[in-house]
Amino acid sequence: MSRQIQIIQTTPLLKSDGYLNTAGWSPQPMLDSNLEDAHFYRLHFLQPLRMKRWDYYGVTTPTHFFSFTISDIGYLGMVFAYVVDFTARSHHEETLTLPFGGGVQIPRNSDSGITHYASKNVQLTFDVQPGKRSLKVNWENFENGLPLIAEIGLDQPADHESMNLVIPIEQKRFYFNRKINCMPASGRISYQGKEFSITPKTCLGNLDWGRGVWAYESFWVWASSSGFCTDGRRVGLNLGYGFGDTSAATENAFILEGKIHKLGKVDFNYTSGDFMKPWQMQSDDGRLSLTFTPFYDRTAKTDIKLLYSEVHQMFGEYNGTLMTDQGETVTVQSMKGFAEEHHARW
Repeated sequence: MSRQIQIIQTTPLLKSDGYLNTAGWSPQPMLDSNLEDAHFYRLHFLQPLRMKRWDYYGVTTPTHFFSFTISDIGYLGMVFAYVVDFTARSHHEETLTLPFGGGVQIPRNSDSGITHYASKNVQLTFDVQPGKRSLKVNWENFENGLPLIAEIGLDQPADHESMNLVIPIEQKRFYFNRKINCMPASGRISYQGKEFSITPKTCLGNLDWGRGVWAYESFWVWASSSGFCTDGRRVGLNLGYGFGDTSAATENAFILEGKIHKLGKVDFNYTSGDFMKPWQMQSDDGRLSLTFTPFYDRTAKTDIKLLYSEVHQMFGEYNGTLMTDQGETVTVQSMKGFAEEHHARW
């Protein structure tokens, strides 16, 4: 397995000259997101236009995947929500594009603060408190004239581990990310006139929290799941590759009952352009061996001159085995999740 550098000391993300203080991973957030110290343009006032900040939440239920995002990518804010119906093999998505991120509020770090956007017809608030994350969404006329309304609590005890990663991208550019899987979810969601009761025995939440300065053209593959293994324990996946220098650490890990089990390199074998074919995922040390069988392709494409994005987010089922740090073999069977290929100019 390739060497993985674990960050064990709290420190600012960036030095005063704009270079990273460190690169690597940790099971808890250790770095302060001092983006004000970024220095990658001589004309300092242009730097905010290249900053990327987003909070992407998902809630997996037995029948649906609900997703809510507030983001600011510098010259644009993007607020969006989508719902994937596993049974109907369909999805619906709504997006707001906001010049220069107008109206978007995003906190400094991942472990506290409020992420918020509000307009006349759309309100989203993500509130982080000790031990819990709260999501409130009211999107009027979301689909067929009916609203999407969500009031969700995601349990996140202090000892619930997550995949925290910082890696360089070229000189003075970087990717700073936190992925939290398998947060027990409770509350309610109203969608298409139906009320969905969200209970922790069957529903789990996940967070993709990202900050960084990226190269203009980017490519990545990301696989994620928050579900249950055959014996009922909560198990999650976070796997990926594509951009940045991963010599210090990859983002590959699985989480079992709130504990991270770190992996090195994971090979993906899939057919780009024919995404419905099964995907194979194998870690270099043999501790992860999975087959992902897609059943739905959520394709999202944006092309507005400066910004281009095309993602094939495949929803399907994972089957295979995982081996913990202690050597236990865990079986994954028909666990719903997604795997995506994304090309972007942003």
